[in-house]
Amino acid sequence: MNETQKVNPAKRNQAALDFLLSRRSRPAKTLVAPAPDAAQLSEILQAAARTPDHGKLEPWRFIVITRAAAQRLGREAETRATAQGQPEDKVAKASKQFFDSQLCVAVISSPKASEKVPEIEQLLSVGAVCLSLLNGALAAGWGGNWLTGWAAHDTAFGQDLLGLKSGEFVAGFVHLGTEGVTPPDRPRPDLEAITNWISE
Repeated sequence: MNETQKVNPAKRNQAALDFLLSRRSRPAKTLVAPAPDAAQLSEILQAAARTPDHGKLEPWRFIVITRAAAQRLGREAETRATAQGQPEDKVAKASKQFFDSQLCVAVISSPKASEKVPEIEQLLSVGAVCLSLLNGALAAGWGGNWLTGWAAHDTAFGQDLLGLKSGEFVAGFVHLGTEGVTPPDRPRPDLEAITNWISE
């Protein structure tokens, strides 16, 4: 064992690092059939659930929305957003993500009462689940996109159509399918502009 291995015994996973350095969401509107089947989705959900979770509270859960169910939710979103007097563009956007969807996983924030783990930490864990789900799908060779929008934020929509309980909300609709178009990369953050070092 050389000196480098003694100082840093952790095994470098270059393939995983290369993936993280190049990962990119695929716009939901460009995803086509097929979508993951039940077994393939189970693997992705297992990856999503392996996320930081202080206290092992599991302050999140999943709702799997098939294409047929997504079409129904799209119609409901269109009807309800229109009834609320939402602008036409917002109505169209609220319904389109469901009409276009091949398969969707709604990641639900479901905070647990805890004296040790503040709610903000539980919310951060939910966000980590959304990203882990998306990255799991991308790593498995699928296209994926994490969206929110009107349907995620409308309490009545969530409770009436997704069965959400009081205190729960949709952290993300993660749409999955086959990549129809390879998108160009987008500009990435300037690390020097957003990174400070504290040395002493």
